[in-house]
Amino acid sequence: MTFTSSAYDQGKADIKQLSVDDQLGLLWFVYTQMGKSITPAAPGASGSDIAQGLFDQVKPLPHQEQLQVMRDIASNANTEISRMYGSMSPETKLAFWYFLAVGMDEGTIIPVPSDYQLPEAGQALLGKIEGMDFQQQIDFLRGTILEMGAEAAPGAGI
Repeated sequence: MTFTSSAYDQGKADIKQLSVDDQLGLLWFVYTQMGKSITPAAPGASGSDIAQGLFDQVKPLPHQEQLQVMRDIASNANTEISRMYGSMSPETKLAFWYFLAVGMDEGTIIPVPSDYQLPEAGQALLGKIEGMDFQQQIDFLRGTILEMGAEAAPGAGI
């Protein structure tokens, strides 16, 4: 399947139609189903030390607070961590989500509930993503996560 620019834009619009929790669920499924191919792209990205630093702030939090941080980022909430995330480059954001996915696998980050079912709209979007070539998948992910996070505060504050 060739993914045209309009389909790419539609895919990014489709993810916004999902609830915040389903957006997070979709990201989880993308990383679990395509993680082996995404792995080389994320950790080697410039800025992965910055992503690791933000991850290290999330990791020690209780699981429910970790989930709230992810929800805040996905919903562009005006929190300190969301603003820090919002100020990162697309590659650094990609690395941050990769670190979260690895943490979920390792049990240090709250996992997706074992009985979670991606809704039909999310499954359809996942199918579109799976039909893309590797570069299109990375571009789609970058475009999706780029829009997440709050704007950095003006002045010296984050």
